Amino acid sequence: MKAVALTRYLPIDDPESLVDVELSKPVPGAHDLLVRVEAVSVNPVDTKIRAPKPQVETQPKVLGYDAAGVVEAAGAGVQGFKPGDRVYYAGDVIRPGSNAEFQLVDARLAAAMPHSLDFAGAAALPLVAITAWELLFQRMPFDSEHGGNGKSLLVIAGAGGVGSIAIQLARRAGFSVVATASRPETMDWCRAMGAQHVINHREPLAPQLAALGFEQIDAALNLADTDRYWDDLGALLAPQGHVGLIVEPKGALHIGDPYKAKCIGIHWEFMFARARFKTPDMAEQGRILGRVAQLVDTGELKSIQHEALNPINAANLREAHRRLESGASIGKLVLAGW
Repeated sequence: MKAVALTRYLPIDDPESLVDVELSKPVPGAHDLLVRVEAVSVNPVDTKIRAPKPQVETQPKVLGYDAAGVVEAAGAGVQGFKPGDRVYYAGDVIRPGSNAEFQLVDARLAAAMPHSLDFAGAAALPLVAITAWELLFQRMPFDSEHGGNGKSLLVIAGAGGVGSIAIQLARRAGFSVVATASRPETMDWCRAMGAQHVINHREPLAPQLAALGFEQIDAALNLADTDRYWDDLGALLAPQGHVGLIVEPKGALHIGDPYKAKCIGIHWEFMFARARFKTPDMAEQGRILGRVAQLVDTGELKSIQHEALNPINAANLREAHRRLESGASIGKLVLAGW
């Protein structure tokens, strides 16, 4: 089968950083789906894993942690799926990824993709939808239906992949959403996703929020730079507020006052945790994707695909990584077809 892989960890402008290879078609285990991959999208996790380091792989390593495709076969222990089903999923970061014609994924992590989307539109959603859902509604103590009623939410980096779907989920749950962006096109994107207000994260946050009538905020998602906004959020969050984080800090964080004095909840999200540690509730990710698909099909959520590079090959994946590493991408970049 065709695949895109690496054996050395190189800068993305090196043509050997991601290369086209031929690999054997995998065989499903008891809980696996064998999926014919039709579309994939790229995420920061792809670029972080690929980032330069001395390590060398003895076998080609396939990245890719968002996919939509068709079930080719199912393991003996799989229930609820059959060959021909159209599915989408983010998979497991410690298994071979989706940048291949065929991929194995634990069936508990997958769901039927939205009927109203094509493969490209569906592939843009899984990783970021699970991340946003788990962070808002499972790590943080908010109900997915009405948990934001009467509450304010600040979304730092609202035009990114996670921010784009988090804005939509938060609005649906009743939050007053303030997103941050720094360019006219990213500000417009945040508004299109449903943010009632957009402020510039390159300028002090407090005066901009005060001008909108927010002297304090009930909750915040810092989706960009944990260190940079740590002190600001400590000051801005209301007593008994909540902050959600997805980016590893570069240095030590002071978690005492004002966080301690205000009893601010600090919540980490890493969507691969359930698969990596084989938690008893792994199937929750399949259930989340099933619910997201329903909301997409009823028009309550929209796809966040912004760009496409076709087909799936090493050259296009290198370009996708380059754009993501530039920090200027909007929504999700998708690749489809072989």
